[in-house]
Amino acid sequence: MSDISGTTVLVTGGASGIGLLTGQRLLAAGAAHLVIWDIDGQALDAVVSRMRDAGHTIDGLKIDITDLAEVREAARLMAHRGIAVDILVNNAGIIVGRDFASHSHDDIDRTMAINTTAPMHLTAELLPGMIARGRGHVVNIASAAGMIANPGMSVYCASKWAMTGWSDSLRLEMERGRTGVQVTTVMPYYIDTGMFAGVRSRLIPLLKPGHVASAIVDAIRDDRVVLRLPKLLDLLPFVRGILPARVFDKVAGDWFGVYDSMRTFTGRPR
Repeated sequence: MSDISGTTVLVTGGASGIGLLTGQRLLAAGAAHLVIWDIDGQALDAVVSRMRDAGHTIDGLKIDITDLAEVREAARLMAHRGIAVDILVNNAGIIVGRDFASHSHDDIDRTMAINTTAPMHLTAELLPGMIARGRGHVVNIASAAGMIANPGMSVYCASKWAMTGWSDSLRLEMERGRTGVQVTTVMPYYIDTGMFAGVRSRLIPLLKPGHVASAIVDAIRDDRVVLRLPKLLDLLPFVRGILPARVFDKVAGDWFGVYDSMRTFTGRPR
């Protein structure tokens, strides 16, 4: 994307957390119009009111992104109103946070739908317009869990591994087709938000939300292919690739304590 000035941005799950901070920072970087999709209508209304009072052009839509009919109708209404999305931030996500044997079938389906399938469907709706205009940027918020297995988050890991594979494949297709559409895959460690409340990390500090949001904006501006946070995670694919599985388990589990990080997880109140 490089030049954020004057763009229209759509952020899913944008009424709180990283989604909200990223939207705010994109406006500060020069974006002209922010569109927020979120399932929490109360939080959405409060954010839209506050940001309009601050002089920003912002629209909010209460939507369940797992409902394809809702997604398609919302995309149609935006197109009818002349809202052409330049930057799509697929941010909405959930985590159940318990061992796989304790997951219900609904836990599995909903996690995969929100974290993986919904971003694909939404991108499929908006991508033709980006390609036709010869510009655009799709930002997919994956996770470090898309690179490493972890007890207590098996389905979440599965959803983020799938997101990572799809996102980078999409990037290659956009580049091969010389479409002008950029794709960035964001893979952060635990972020200090309500989503990961209770998580304990032995050696790697939890990421500060503001730092992550600013890094995402910089990645959009710089057309980054992959953004891993913290930078130490850039070594993870290499280390995981060269070490035998049991040795890697010892490093990640015993030394860094990653495999015990979800033992105290509480998450957001349900």
